[in-house]
Amino acid sequence: MLQYITIVEDKIHRTMFFLAISPILVILVLMVGFRWGASKAGGAGYLTASLIAWIWFGVNLETFSYAHVKAVFLILDVLLIIWTAFLLFRVVDEAGGIQTLSESLPFLTADKGMQALIIGWIFASFLQGVGGFGVPVAVIAPIMVGLGFSPLSAVVIPSLGHSWAVTFGSLGASFNAMMAATGLGWEILAAPAAIFLGITGLCVGIAAAYAAGSWKTVRGYALPILIIGVIMSSAQYLTVTQGLWNIGGLVGGTTGLLVGIPLALVIRGGSGTPGKLNWRRLLISLAGYGVLVALTLIIQLVPAINRFLSQVQFGFTFPATTTTLGYIVPAGPGRQITIFRHAGMILLVSSAAAYLIFNKNGWYKNGALPRILRSTGQRVISSSVGITSIVMMAVIMQHAGMTDTLARGFSSSIGWLYPALSPWIGALGAIMTGSNANSNLIFSALQLRTAELLGLPAAIILAAQTTGGALGSIAAPTKVIVGASTAGLEGQEGDILRKLLPPVCALLFIISIITMIGIKLA
Repeated sequence: MLQYITIVEDKIHRTMFFLAISPILVILVLMVGFRWGASKAGGAGYLTASLIAWIWFGVNLETFSYAHVKAVFLILDVLLIIWTAFLLFRVVDEAGGIQTLSESLPFLTADKGMQALIIGWIFASFLQGVGGFGVPVAVIAPIMVGLGFSPLSAVVIPSLGHSWAVTFGSLGASFNAMMAATGLGWEILAAPAAIFLGITGLCVGIAAAYAAGSWKTVRGYALPILIIGVIMSSAQYLTVTQGLWNIGGLVGGTTGLLVGIPLALVIRGGSGTPGKLNWRRLLISLAGYGVLVALTLIIQLVPAINRFLSQVQFGFTFPATTTTLGYIVPAGPGRQITIFRHAGMILLVSSAAAYLIFNKNGWYKNGALPRILRSTGQRVISSSVGITSIVMMAVIMQHAGMTDTLARGFSSSIGWLYPALSPWIGALGAIMTGSNANSNLIFSALQLRTAELLGLPAAIILAAQTTGGALGSIAAPTKVIVGASTAGLEGQEGDILRKLLPPVCALLFIISIITMIGIKLA
């Protein structure tokens, strides 16, 4: 009799696990099998999660309503950064600032190895820090083709090169998504994530050199790779651990340029023409990001200003909710948005300042501002819809106990091996949804709950999640298609993926080992 009861309980647990994971499977199947965009697939996932939560997990109207209100604040917190980060990029791009940077860097050196490192690794990391959204590969691939790199290498090198900067790039959008999804602050999450990503940064520098030549190329540039990699990673680590996580990728990439440019001038390969650089124009093109860094430092590091800007907050404290199956979400505050010192507000002010600087210097053509606003809206609307539906889905799953059910299933079936798999889960989410931010929104709460059930340090598991998501995002079909189109490789996306997947898998394996070591040392 007891054996029969155990069998029935096991079947119930397996059924509930399958139901709990169904919304995620719906998104993955629709995006991979049917090639739906994240906005449509996310909507289907949201509807699936809502129905399952209502019918099988006993979510009542009160819980359902509170989950949606909580989700609104999470969505605003994430989207404010995404919208304004791309706005700043478009302000600079419309003025020709990105083109100025792109045209300036090839003058530094004619040496192929250094070009791969400076343009495909460092500059790609800088572009990810300031813009993201597939910009690094789209901008860099045509430059590298023009410098004589094969189209395939021109896509693969910057794809690998910028991956380590994805989490703290795009002005911290992916990292903010992880904080929003887990409710944990930067004080807990920043340091482990920066360490994991810093190691990844050094590894992708090696991978970029190898993609540009061979292991002989790696050996020949071992010292520049080591110097640049350590300095960029250290700069990012020091920045994010001071609470400046929204400019971590920007500072890392900028520091890399400051170190890499002198190295490139030393290793010029004989025919470099650094004298042609227009340094004044180059500095003006960086002015908007200089304003961003200055504002961020002042607001975060001057206590009086920080306190003054922290006076206005938006958010609610929510009561406890209980499903008919007995799953309880404790009472507590939802996501609080401190509007005047929010990263989105800092980015908005920086965008306005950058616009005034470029306009005063006569860098804009007539109708620039409408073009900037129109293109920003067009570019972010689809991703915003996708993020909205995915956040709604994730919050409903948490309030229904579906996330807890998944975590218990993973913890009981995988156990001690789970830390090694955590970066692969992050990578899977990013490959399928096209975004590390989306992966963090879907899987961070699951990774956190599984870590709690297994008694593992949550910060390390979440560092593995976002590092895996950063690596997986570069192999996302949407990004591969963008890279192929800018390098003249339309229809050859499969060749790019075949070239990208081995190093991505190797890097994920390294992160798995680091995660296991981190767990042992914690």
